[in-house]
Amino acid sequence: MLLKPTFRGRVVDYLSLERNVSIASAAVFILGLGEELWKKFLPKYLEALGANTAVIGLFGTAQDFFDAVYQYPGGWMADHFGRRRAFLIFVALASAGYVVYLFSPSWPFVFVGLALVMAWQSMASPAIFAIIGDALPRERRAMGFTLQSILKRVPIVIAPLAGGVLISSLGVVKGIHVALLITLVLALLTMLLVARINITIKALHTTGIVGVWKTFHTDLKRLLVSDVIIRTCEGMTGVITILYVTNVQRITIKQYGTLVAIQMITSILVYIPAGKIADRVGRKPFVIATFLSFALFPLAIIAASSFAFIIIAFVIGGLREIGEPARKAMIVDFAQDNVRARSVGLYYLVRSLSITPAAVVGGLLWSIAPQVPFVVAGVIGLSGTFVFAVMVKENQL
Repeated sequence: MLLKPTFRGRVVDYLSLERNVSIASAAVFILGLGEELWKKFLPKYLEALGANTAVIGLFGTAQDFFDAVYQYPGGWMADHFGRRRAFLIFVALASAGYVVYLFSPSWPFVFVGLALVMAWQSMASPAIFAIIGDALPRERRAMGFTLQSILKRVPIVIAPLAGGVLISSLGVVKGIHVALLITLVLALLTMLLVARINITIKALHTTGIVGVWKTFHTDLKRLLVSDVIIRTCEGMTGVITILYVTNVQRITIKQYGTLVAIQMITSILVYIPAGKIADRVGRKPFVIATFLSFALFPLAIIAASSFAFIIIAFVIGGLREIGEPARKAMIVDFAQDNVRARSVGLYYLVRSLSITPAAVVGGLLWSIAPQVPFVVAGVIGLSGTFVFAVMVKENQL
């Protein structure tokens, strides 16, 4: 006699809550809750420690640099040491960075802390991908990435509010110090949690970075090319969107905060249904929808003639996430099992380095006219969508 599944069992099955995936996703949530208390306020912290605007800009560039170059080493460590040990190393390195931030007497020390803190944000990413690929069959991976994506973004919505209250009441330096102490406690909890990960990986083959590239499926390379084009579209206007909305369209900072919240809520709302359907009908339609939203977002911003239409533009911005779990699942699907984490790391290394000039180009185009980078970004995004739609064949797996 078959037992009727319980409500909890149905929820676990629907959301693909496999034990190791749940642990990794919970780790992302817990440590993200701590980091988001102070991450958005780091420029003010640098300023309080004596940094000028040029140094703060350099700090942003350093973040992008570490985010790129840490991806492949993170994947290598996850394949070489195993998922659990790699996670423990990443959290330990990040915790050392929090301590450096906490005791920094001047701004140069914050750069040292950044080199350690980015171990979690960047090195851990390939390991998370690999765990979802290891633990879930192909038809359930998009939902696995959906859970991880939601738990990654919820802290972005709630934690900066608490961090803002701390800083408002205690001052920039003391408020961030308290937030860092909270993060260290959460990092300890995260280490206790990830110590329970239990994934058996295939024996490591001593394949170098060139060898890993040679294992890339043809369609994974094509996905990477289209992804680079799309992220160039995003990078060209990412840092100047707030300038266009506030300086050209005369939207207040408070209204801009509301727009960002609307964008994030839209993303969260579409994750679960999109991830579930993508596992059933295929990844490609959802990735096309994501890439199309990336292309339309900058065009919608400059086309908006009122605050109501700007809200619609930011809803489109939120829809850029509709196919992100499907795209991530596609990367894992195409990667070979024995080099899965390194494949993800190499993918993001190439992508991040390739789009580095985009923001600078966007700034130069702004000097012609504020609308120009948004139009160019939209055209680039549409071309990237076309490349993906025509060249990538999901059924070649």
